[in-house]
Amino acid sequence: MSNRAQFATAEPGGVESRRAWAVAAATLAILSVSYGAPLLVVVGLEPITADLGVSRSAAVLASSAAWLGAGVGGILAGRIADRIGVRWTVAFGALALAAGLAASALGGIGSLWLGHLVLIGALGTGAIYPPLVVHVSRWFDRRRGTALALISSGQYVAGALWPIVFEHGIARFGWRHTMLAFGGFEAVCILPLALLLLRAAAPPPRPAAMAVPAGRRGRSLQAGLPASVSPRTAQAMLCAANFLCCVPMALPMAHLVAFCSDLGIAPASGALMLSTLLGAAFVSRQAWGWLADRIGGLPTILAGSICQAVALAGFLATRGEVGLFTVSAAFGLGFSGIVPAYVLVIRQFFPAREASWRVPVMLLCGTCGMAFGGWLGGAIYDRAGSYGAAFLVGIAVNLVHIALISTLLLRVRPDAVRVAAA
Repeated sequence: MSNRAQFATAEPGGVESRRAWAVAAATLAILSVSYGAPLLVVVGLEPITADLGVSRSAAVLASSAAWLGAGVGGILAGRIADRIGVRWTVAFGALALAAGLAASALGGIGSLWLGHLVLIGALGTGAIYPPLVVHVSRWFDRRRGTALALISSGQYVAGALWPIVFEHGIARFGWRHTMLAFGGFEAVCILPLALLLLRAAAPPPRPAAMAVPAGRRGRSLQAGLPASVSPRTAQAMLCAANFLCCVPMALPMAHLVAFCSDLGIAPASGALMLSTLLGAAFVSRQAWGWLADRIGGLPTILAGSICQAVALAGFLATRGEVGLFTVSAAFGLGFSGIVPAYVLVIRQFFPAREASWRVPVMLLCGTCGMAFGGWLGGAIYDRAGSYGAAFLVGIAVNLVHIALISTLLLRVRPDAVRVAAA
């Protein structure tokens, strides 16, 4: 009997088991609700700026603050989850999200910033997403890319579902009451899922498919990179690349509704366009996860980045409503596989015991890129009066990302990429 068959017989609730997929499904449901919180500012950008009397870049800074806070909080939450269990960090994060939405709704611009940075970002999303990503990655090996793509799609389920709901709620009840109502809703939904379905600890890893060469024992990298590339250098290159890819990624997601309004397209159509973008991302992310399991994380990142750059250029080439719906869907199809592939690369080339800090650090760089990209789009708009220059800057940053990932991919032994994918 093979090692895999022996493991499956001895550990029916272990790696690649039905229990593993149940944990992944619960995680998807949690993230589908929690990621709705930062979208409220995106959908309500115009009424929020009008109500608070601030510039567009000042209001969208709250969304950027939420991304930044999530990255910082995730590093600490990953360590805490290893000690007390992931369900308790997720339950705490759900309460923090509800408190953050309440604080944002009941005050001025300062409360909006603080509520998003500390409560929605650092203590909310930071306590939910990074610990869950690490937790789920430990339940899978052969289908790890597929599982990570599935759970990370929670962001896009939220994006496809909630903008339409928020647009109707804001139009009828105002942005403040909509924030308060959603805060109570997400707490009621997430707490039972966390406490009931995340009780089991992740099983121990199976024996590694790739042995560490004798000359590299004691180093963090398992295989694939030349001796001249240290684990610190490899992590730094991945973190820089993640930041660069997320800057242009944030532009349409943070400004699409406002961009449509500037073109004379109704806010309801803009919200539906954002839902189309993120809905397409959800569907395509499953295909990207399947591909990553077969070709490896680094090639998947490169392919996704090229698709993202091409789709981003499409926002400069069309101004009609039908054309923008098409470009939005293409953008969602292109970029959605990038971030889960970074987690896959970390798990492929570093030991499992280091995932609790390496994955959150890498995600921090991505959230910093999302925060900077969202703010940058608003700042360029305030200065130039349009989003054309912002999209050009985003394309330029995307090209730098392609060059960096290509450089890293060229330094990895082709056989190691294939083995890691297997």
